Formats: sequence, C-alpha cells, structure tokens
Amino acid sequence: MPIGNCPTSKECANFLVSLCSADASDWGVQPGSLTAECSRQCGTLYRKTNMTAARFRKTNRRYASSTDVAQLAGVSQSAVSRAFSEGKSISEETSRKVFEAAKKLGYRPNFLPRILFNHRSRLVAIAISDAANPFYASALVKFTACLQETGHQVLLVHVEDGHALDSAIPRIARYRVDAIVSALPVLSKAAARALADIRVPTVAFNTPVKSPWISAICADSIGGAVAVADLFVKRGARSFAFIGGSDGSHASLERRRGYEERLRALGVSNVSFATGGFTYEGGLAAAEALYAAGKPDAIFCANDLMAIGAIDALRDRLKLRVPQDVLVAGFDDIPQASWGAYSLTTVVQDSETMVAEAVSMLNTMISADGPKGKVVRTIASKLVERQTTASQLGAPYERRAQ
Repeated sequence: MPIGNCPTSKECANFLVSLCSADASDWGVQPGSLTAECSRQCGTLYRKTNMTAARFRKTNRRYASSTDVAQLAGVSQSAVSRAFSEGKSISEETSRKVFEAAKKLGYRPNFLPRILFNHRSRLVAIAISDAANPFYASALVKFTACLQETGHQVLLVHVEDGHALDSAIPRIARYRVDAIVSALPVLSKAAARALADIRVPTVAFNTPVKSPWISAICADSIGGAVAVADLFVKRGARSFAFIGGSDGSHASLERRRGYEERLRALGVSNVSFATGGFTYEGGLAAAEALYAAGKPDAIFCANDLMAIGAIDALRDRLKLRVPQDVLVAGFDDIPQASWGAYSLTTVVQDSETMVAEAVSMLNTMISADGPKGKVVRTIASKLVERQTTASQLGAPYERRAQ
C-alpha cells in the first residue's frame, strides 16, 4: 500500500530491508511509517540502496545469500540456483536479472549446501612435508593442475613429520575431503585404520602399508639404487658411502637397501653411512662427517638436494675434485641436477607419470564409493649419467680400476 504521495515508497522500504537483513532504521527509514518526505527523497533512498553491497558486508559481516539475490532480482530462489548450475533450464532474461543482482551484491555460490546434500565436496587434500624440495614443489604443481582438470579443488596440508602422513590424519579428518593424495607414505597400521575410519580414499607415494582405503604409487627405489652401485663399480670405485634422508623414511631405507645389497653381491662388504635429512645443508654436513671418518671415493645420496650439498662440501671445504677424486650420484633428477655447476648423475623419479597414475587411481577410488584400495603401481626408475661420474675425465678412474 503506498505511503504518503509516493507510489513506490513501500517498495523502497521493502527493497531496502531485503538487501540488508537488518532493520531499515539503520538507514534512517522506518518501513511502514514513511511520510511524504519519502516522496521528495525517493531518488535519494534509491541511490542509497546502490551502496548496499558494501554497507551490507561491512555492517552485517556476512556473505550475501541466494535469497538476497532472488529478492533483488525479483525471481525465486530456485531460479538463482539454476542460474549458477551448468546445464539447468533457465530463460535468458531471468538469468540476466540474477547475474545483475549477484554482481550488485557481490554474491558467489556457496558450495557447502551441495556438500551436505550429495556428500561430495570436490576437495582433495594434498599432503606435503617440504615444498622447498624441488621434487615436491614440482609434484604439487602437477597434482593441482591434474585435479583441477577433473573438477576438483586442492586443500594443501603441511605435514610436520617429514617422512610419513600418519601425524596429519586427525587434522585432515576435520575437513570433508573426497580423497587424499600424499607425497609421504603411510607407515603404520594404526594410520591405515584411521583412514578407514574416516572412509577417505588415499593414494600415497612410496608407501609400504596396504589397506582397502589406501593405494600406492611407487618409484623403483631399489632398482635405481642397484643401477648406481653397478655404475660406481664399473667406474673403478673401491670405497663406498651412502647419505640417507630422515630416520624412518621408507624411500631412504629402500634406496640404502638396494645399494648395499647390490654392492655386497659384487663383493663389497663395507659401506659408510651418514644422515642428511633430505636437505642441502644436511648433505653438506654429512659429506664432511664421512671424510672425517674415512675417505670414500663414491657417494650415493638418497636425493639430489643432499648430493648437491655433498658436492659443494667436497669441492669447497675438502678441496677434492668431483668426479676425479670422488664419484657422486643422487636420486630424483630435480632441475638443479642438470645445472652446469653440478651436472649430477642421478636416478630419475618420474614425477609426471607418478602424478598421472595417482590421479587415475584416485578417480577410480572416488567413483567406487567404497573401499577400492590395495593397488600398488611401481614406476620404473632410470639412471641418467652426467659429469659427476663421467669416465672421460682421466687417470684417477684408471688408478681406481687397477
């Protein structure tokens, strides 16, 4: 019913209330009690409503809802839902009204109700421990791109424990993720049971635990380590060392086992060991510690970062030549391994293939809507020889072989 002499004054007031979710008195106007003053200031009142989006957020500190959009556009709430859903039937005119109102209010669809309705969040947790490691950083970028191509979004979870997913499971369980991809292995049966309890499909790198909710994608760590041992012996090395990652790391243990067992089969009974924590600084310190206790002429490192640290220690601090005095090899084939300053012989851990296989496994597990784990896929490793084990650099290799 019009108030005063203004036929739209009631409309003004209702329009204002619909936008604000607060009493119109916040604007100095009382719905249902407007006077002819509104008639003279109707234009001012409408101009004020153009400010509602910013004032709406500032005053009420909440997001605009689909109901707010529907009221402003003069359509039903279901029409708003259809406008923001791909493939739904809606007229062009209605869609235009909805998007104009949404833009004015700064509205964005809220996917939380959809999660509650269909029990699918389209969120995949990616667990990672060390984004500073180029291998993990590269894998993270590839995972994100692949998952977004399949309509998923990524929840990044940093794991304090550098070698296992186990400690992060309670934190991940607080979110309704559809699945977990972990660059870290699941090491304990208790962790496997925890994942089964929250019924979240998980694909983990280099994991030894098998479970109906866990599948694994593994690099051939043992095969890569065997290839390094063979190369060192072929180059004439006689004293061998291994720099491992963190204590308890499954990947590091596998690489040490493959290296040590192959050397033993070739008649080498004594191998020196040091731990470098998978970091550049750790490799630097580990190389110095090895040479304080002896003089190995071949060092295999469980990853490239430690190998690069070891090379710098050998050259800059111990004044040794690589490869003339010491052979060095790593694992991963990070971009820095091919830099001219290092030209590091390394075992390629094919992250691109591992990520593609992991995402394929993950999609199969999600669509199964139930336990579909216990799948283990091993990706072949390949040795890439560069200058840190080069044979053409002269006499020291001949002296080793003699």
